[in-house]
Order: sequence, then structure tokens, then C-alpha cells
Amino acid sequence: MTVSVVRPSPSATGALTPLSAADTQIHGGFWGGRLRVNRERTIPHGLEQLRASGAVENLRAAATGGTYRAGADSSGATFPFLDSDVYKWLEAAGWELGRQRDPALESAAAELIDLIADAQRPDGYVNSYVQTRDGVPAQDLAWGHEFYCIGHLIQSAVAWHRAIGDDRLLGIAQRAADWLDREFGPDGRDGIDGHPQIEPGLVELYRVTGERRYLTLAARMIDLRGHGLLGHGRFGPAYWQDHRPVRDATEVAGHVVRQLYLDCGAVDVAVELGDEELLTAVRRRWDDMEQTRTYLTGGLGSRHKDEAFGDPYELPPDRAYAETCAAISHVFLSWRLLLATGDSRYSDVIERTMYNGILAGVSIDGTRFRYVNPLQRRTRRVWEEDRYGERAAWFPCACCPPNVMRTLSSWQQYLATTDPDGVQLHQYAASRVRAAVSAGIVVLSVETAYPWDGRITVRIEESPDHPWTLSLRVPGWARSGEFTAAGESERCVEGGGTVRRRRRWQVGDQATLELDLPIEVVRPHPQVDAVRGCVAVRRGPLVYCLESADLSPGVELEDLEWDPAAGTPQLSSASPFGDSVTTIDLPLRRRSDRPSGGGAMTVPAVPYFAWGHRGTGAMRVWIPRAGL
Repeated sequence: MTVSVVRPSPSATGALTPLSAADTQIHGGFWGGRLRVNRERTIPHGLEQLRASGAVENLRAAATGGTYRAGADSSGATFPFLDSDVYKWLEAAGWELGRQRDPALESAAAELIDLIADAQRPDGYVNSYVQTRDGVPAQDLAWGHEFYCIGHLIQSAVAWHRAIGDDRLLGIAQRAADWLDREFGPDGRDGIDGHPQIEPGLVELYRVTGERRYLTLAARMIDLRGHGLLGHGRFGPAYWQDHRPVRDATEVAGHVVRQLYLDCGAVDVAVELGDEELLTAVRRRWDDMEQTRTYLTGGLGSRHKDEAFGDPYELPPDRAYAETCAAISHVFLSWRLLLATGDSRYSDVIERTMYNGILAGVSIDGTRFRYVNPLQRRTRRVWEEDRYGERAAWFPCACCPPNVMRTLSSWQQYLATTDPDGVQLHQYAASRVRAAVSAGIVVLSVETAYPWDGRITVRIEESPDHPWTLSLRVPGWARSGEFTAAGESERCVEGGGTVRRRRRWQVGDQATLELDLPIEVVRPHPQVDAVRGCVAVRRGPLVYCLESADLSPGVELEDLEWDPAAGTPQLSSASPFGDSVTTIDLPLRRRSDRPSGGGAMTVPAVPYFAWGHRGTGAMRVWIPRAGL
């Protein structure tokens, strides 16, 4: 059966079931365009870069006894995890081939799979960095990323198995997992990886193969963390979440992606074992993170030194790290929590993070990427590394680009779920959804121009002759809206949630959710010192920002203030990006203390995901209020 990237087993606890990757197709609109670019431009570009960077040649070297071609940062540090970039690219390719055959993509992927097979040792171990050096595995669990790479190999193999029934990678991944189980399973050495990722991979391998020892190993690694196995390290044990047991830690800590990949694995283990204590611990940390450490864009991570969470409410816009991979892991964790609980808050976070925190990390043409996603870029700046400025074609540490590829390639799997009673729509795109409910098969056609327009129309194309429930998420940003089905209407309440209609649906029936999309002026939480006295602008799920590209000569972004007396924001009549992107005209005021004096002016604000396409000048999301 073709299923999704996360597929809890039939015995798992949980509220919702993901749909098959083949049972949800996005066919147009905003997301149709972005997914087409990902397939036609981003994934081919990624393969070129993997070859040019040496990541592909590393695997060939492992197979033939060659030399590792290491990526390195500005300090000359070597990156031992480049295999994982190949695995993430293969995962994206697998999901794409599951939707549509592509001989060129198939051929390129087959070459990589053959290379991995050739590189794998007879005992199952595979890691090009270790194999081209001393060849002794697991000597540096803190920094070696060996389990991390196996985790990505497994997830790639699962995609190929589920999307197209091709098990070439699955055999490789299972042999690697068997090596890991022999060495670090219940009868082996106590050990965990400095970068979590193996845990969700092992659970998904259990779900595919039915081999319970993989689930047991994932649970073992969850419970081993927090007991000092990794040592202090250069950033302290909290950096890799080894400071407190996973069940006891009340707050997120340390490196963002490490924390969230760990919690993804914890949720997967919890629902498979019915471990409510473990699930509650993750939910507690997620709540803390959303309330005190999440940027308006859904971005995470305020510290550059260790790519980490800061203190509660430490959210500087100009020094935001907000790594693209962190936003992606934000979506991965929230999706698992949604499946486990059915709570629509998790869908809200997925939406906000996809439109803002993730899409800002890839250019509209799909060939350039951003590693770090600040919410402010000053006009006058000191020198900084490329990954902190304009989008780049690739990075020496290239974790983010292939992560974007696999996320977009699997995005249709996040739109809808089912339970015995009916179908739930969580994300809105022009799409077709097929789902099995207890009453029978349901087929829905969804039409919408979202996020530019708030109207979502759902038509029933197939329905059983028994009642079932259609549920649509009302986003948390919504202030008003109306749900109409079978001639009956109800107003949506402020604050989000879900609207439901249970009836005996007929082919041709239609349900419509009409969400108002007012321009909203947002104030920050009063404890976020860095933007106190500022406002931001949002419309629907989209956060907006100002760019210096839209200013008159001689005007700097730092000169401008938000003055409510100057007028109200309005939709722009013309966008610098054409009709495909809606911009907002903001009435602003130039500060009177500037040399040329003050004065009112109107400046267009662009969606945050679109910034930096007209040069990398100044940008800001949070705008100071006049008089403060």
C-alpha cells in the first residue's frame, strides 16, 4: 500500500490517520506552482550540486578506497555528515517518482542507490567519512553523525518503499540498522548520537518491516539520552539534549534541530508503545517553545554560536538564526503531534511555518537557498558569511537545501487526515483527496486561491451511502468567517478551531469555508524586549516585511516608523512581483529627526517568503511605532 512519510502502525495510539501519498494530489494554485518548481528545477539543481560538492564522490570513494572530499566552513572544520544530503535528495526523488514517472530522475537516483550499495560494508555499516579514513565506526558519537546519517538513509528507503514499491534502498537501510542494533542494541554498548535523527528513522523502519527490535532500539536511545553519555562538549550537554532525561525535561534546550528531531522520535515511540508519559513530556516542551521561543514566522533558534534556542522571549529579529532546517523540523514535530492528538493548534503552526519559515529559505525560482532567516537586515552591516545574507546556490554545510526538497516533495501528505468518522482538511490547496472512512470511500475536490483569497470550496465527488463527517480547520489567525454546507451556514468564531458537518453526503454536494482576510497589525508579546514598541503586518497565514528595494533614494529603512494616524494599510494595486504575489501598501512616516526632515509616505510590504529577490538590502518585519 502506498502510504505517507509518517504512518503509525494499526496498533498505535493516536487520533488521526495520515492519507496515502497517492490519495492526495495538489493540482494548481499557490502550492501547485511551488511543487512544480521543486520538481522541475530544485531537485535537478540539487543533484548537480551534490555532484559538484563531492558528496556523491564520497560514496564512490568509500566503495573504491578513495579520499573523502570534505566540505568545510570558514574555519576549515570538516563536515562528516555529507552522506545525509544524498539520502535526503533520494527521499525527495522517491516521493516525486511516486507521483509521476521521470526516466532521467529514475536513472540519476539508480546511480546513487548503486553507489550506496557498493559503499556498504558486508556487516551493514555505511558511512563514507569513516570508511575513507581509519574505517573504525562509532569512535566519535558526539560529533560523528553516524547514526544521524543512518536515520536519513532509513527515511529515504521508506519513501522509496512506500511511494513506488522499490526496496533497493530498504535492503541497504535494514542492513545498516541491523549493524546498529548489534552494536548498540539491548545486548550492546550504551550509545547515542550527538545529533538525533536515528530515532524517528528506526520507528518508521519498524512500521515498514514489522521488526519490533527497531522500535525497541529507538525507545532505548530515547531513554539513554539525558544521562551524560555524550559528555560536556564545547557548548554543554544541553546542546545535544543530554542534560536531562527526555521524560523529565520541561523546556526545549540546545541546538534546535537536534531537539526537534529527538522529539519527533519520542512522539513516534510514544504512540507505538502507548506511552502517555513520554507524549506528555513532548507536548509540554512544544507548548513552552510556542509560547516563549518561536518567531512570528514560525522560525526557531535565536543564537548563532550553537544554532540554539535562547532564553524565554529571547527573540531578536536582527540576530535571529532561524535555520531553515529548524523550521522544517518544526513542521515534522507538529505533524506528529497533530496525528497523535487531533489538536488543530498543530495544524496552525504547520501552516505558519511552511508559508514563512520554510519558503523564505528557497528562492521563488527554486535554485538558491538561505540557511539563516533573520527578521531584520540592517542597511549598514558588518561583513558576514554568505549563508547569513543572500540566498546561495549551495553551502559547504548543505543540510537545508535537500531538506527543503524532501519537505516540498511530501507536502501533499500534510493536507488531510482521516478517522473512522470522516475526513479532516488541515491545509488548503487546489487538490483532490481520496480517503477511506468506516462508511466507505470519500473523494473530495478542493478549489481555492489560498493564501491570497480566503474562500475554500469542497465538492463531493464520491461518497458512501451512509453519514460521515467533513471537518475543516479554521486557522487561529481567523477573526471571522462562514462555513456553508447543504444550505446551512454557521459563523466561525475568533480563535480558530474546526468546523464539522456530519450528514449523508451526496455526489455533487458542496461545502464552502469563507475566511475573511483582513490586514492585521500585530503587536509582540510584551516580554520580547528586542521588538518592544514595534508592530508587524500579517494577512492570513502570511507575514509581511519591508525592503529597502521599495524606498526612494536617500531614505533608509531605519528612518521609517509606523504611525496609526497616517492611515490604514491597503492591498497594493500593483506588486513588484506581478499578479502572482499580493503586496500591501503601508502608510509610514519618516522620523522628523532625520537630516532631510520627516513626512508621510506609502511603502509596499512584501510577503516574508519573497524578500531578498531584488538584491539583499535592508529588510525588517517589526516596524517601530511613532512616538516611542
